[in-house]
Amino acid sequence: MQWVGAVRFMFNLALEQRRDWFRPGRRFNYASQCREVTMLRAEVDWLKAVPVHPLQQALRDLDRAYQNWWSGRAGAPQPRQRGLNDAMRFPDPATFDFRRVSCRWGEVKLPKLGWIRFRWTRSLPGHVRNLTVTRRAEQWFISAQWEQEVAEPAPPVLPALGIDMGVRVFAALSSGVRIVPSNEGKKAGRALARAQRKLARKQRGSRNRRKAKARVARLHARVANARKDFLHKQSTIVAKSHGVVVVEDLCVRNMVRSAAGTIAEPGRKVRQKAGLNRTILDQGWFTFRTMLAYKLASRGGQLIAVDPRNTSRTCEACGHVSGESRNGLRFVCVACGHAAHADTNAARNILNRARDTRLLPVEASGCRADEAGTSVALVA
Repeated sequence: MQWVGAVRFMFNLALEQRRDWFRPGRRFNYASQCREVTMLRAEVDWLKAVPVHPLQQALRDLDRAYQNWWSGRAGAPQPRQRGLNDAMRFPDPATFDFRRVSCRWGEVKLPKLGWIRFRWTRSLPGHVRNLTVTRRAEQWFISAQWEQEVAEPAPPVLPALGIDMGVRVFAALSSGVRIVPSNEGKKAGRALARAQRKLARKQRGSRNRRKAKARVARLHARVANARKDFLHKQSTIVAKSHGVVVVEDLCVRNMVRSAAGTIAEPGRKVRQKAGLNRTILDQGWFTFRTMLAYKLASRGGQLIAVDPRNTSRTCEACGHVSGESRNGLRFVCVACGHAAHADTNAARNILNRARDTRLLPVEASGCRADEAGTSVALVA
């Protein structure tokens, strides 16, 4: 805890220096602040007790945060908070080592700490480049980033699939299968509200408040782990049975923006929009797409994103576009009378849109959507 506190202190101090001490003629960057870390460690004993590499990596994170802000990929860097950013990274492989104690347990050697026992859950098939020690919900985790030479996978001869993301149906596949959402946050909503009410009544700085705060953190961690487990399972099933997956190019960040508006122009149906935003974030649309992308790439597959406009209002049989054709979860075309589940119809439009724009490879363009193989683990 002292070490991660020192790393957090170094990040916040460097952020304050860049933000408040900047003036024309004096600029701060990663190299200049690293030199000042060396001088600071010579004067402060509790910083000298911490290995220098995690302190330097905090400055590296700050420099990357500024680069992302200047390029428009993220907002301005904010100070790190205790309990939310408890982590430290060791980037030099010469300073740490691993050894396996049993089939389930191992030990890692960290600078100035020696050998520490941990639960070994993943194999390390490559050369470890760095280690990150993180504290979440009163538990400590260690993650290793490793490098390995991997042969280019051959493109699989598997059918293509279109996916339509939704709220009442998590994902509707063009094969007709519909995945029921897990809604882990909604399931834990009552327990979280009760725990947060108890936390609000506790006196700041007291031991009971720390216990109540740990209870809230454990509930949030349980929800996040259950959500991640659900997304991993469903994305693996889809990636194993399909060579090309077509999704909508949705900007989730814009979709979950608040509708409160301003004092001069207040928003409409703010509570309903807040509930919709909460449901979208609870289901993890962007995380599901990210998982699909790298799992398909590792198997030689491909993820394609198409324009989402009018996919839910277009008839997949005749191509007629009309908002009157959709009525809830039913889609009945007002032009040709074609009837289908609304989300399944949208998923087939998404797949057809990739075919029409010639985005699908030759071996996948001829397969029919209703022939796409799916696993029995998917809920119909």
